[in-house]
Amino acid sequence: MAAPHSTPLLGDPPEIAHRKALARQHCVQSLRTRDSGVDAGIITHLKTLLTPCAQRAIACVWPLPNEVDLRPLCHWLHENDAQVLLPETTPRGTPLIFRHWHPACAMQAGRFGTHAPDGPALTPDIVLVPLLGFDRTGNRLGYGGGYYDRTLAGLPAAQAIGYAPSTQEVAALPSGPHDQKLPCIVTEREILRFDPPSA
Repeated sequence: MAAPHSTPLLGDPPEIAHRKALARQHCVQSLRTRDSGVDAGIITHLKTLLTPCAQRAIACVWPLPNEVDLRPLCHWLHENDAQVLLPETTPRGTPLIFRHWHPACAMQAGRFGTHAPDGPALTPDIVLVPLLGFDRTGNRLGYGGGYYDRTLAGLPAAQAIGYAPSTQEVAALPSGPHDQKLPCIVTEREILRFDPPSA
């Protein structure tokens, strides 16, 4: 779902931006060549975290090619009375908008090949965050547009949960001044939890 472009918008220092670009190249290739069978394991762990989910507004992701496919999770959440939200990729420099999804709703084509529901905009209680890469301190690597960093910064009450195949783990990711660390990351192997950032 995330916008695949690599121009940093939030002002990373040049050295950090360069290191992220190199990591991004590696992580994109790793994601493309992964075994897509691991998606089911990721969804199993997400279900564990999201149960019970009735009456909660949960922002999922409609996948782009080669991304983890959460569509089975979207249907499961809907069947368990959650409000499923999907992101609309907004103009660059703005946070995402989350729109209500249900299985019969119309989907509209958006920016960068994304699709979003033709439904009302709602505020999520939980945001599932797709990852190109991650490390074991809660750092995440996206496509470089800053959409999720900007979105999470504007939703301090929402619970953020990152997800990725375990193949996307790297030893250490560079972190810029605007990057939002994640308190929880799910792979097909495990659920990783991190201490909240100190104030």
